[in-house]
Amino acid sequence: MKYANARPFSDPEAAARKLAEIASGIESVQDGRIHIEKINYPFIFRFQGSGPEFGAGIRYAVEKGWLELHESGTYVRLLTPG
Repeated sequence: MKYANARPFSDPEAAARKLAEIASGIESVQDGRIHIEKINYPFIFRFQGSGPEFGAGIRYAVEKGWLELHESGTYVRLLTPG
């Protein structure tokens, strides 16, 4: 008997891919900066992700070199592959 539905972003890689997809569709402000709330809001409210899934996705994307997170945590940069 299954009571809970599987979360689509429970895997950090899936969350990171969605965050990179969201970030690629956003126009950067200055020097490639994308404010964190510009990717946080759609991830949580449009795609029904959670806060811990967002955090795990950001960490995974930074580890893989897809995103660069500023030390203040206020913005990210989408990195080019290679």
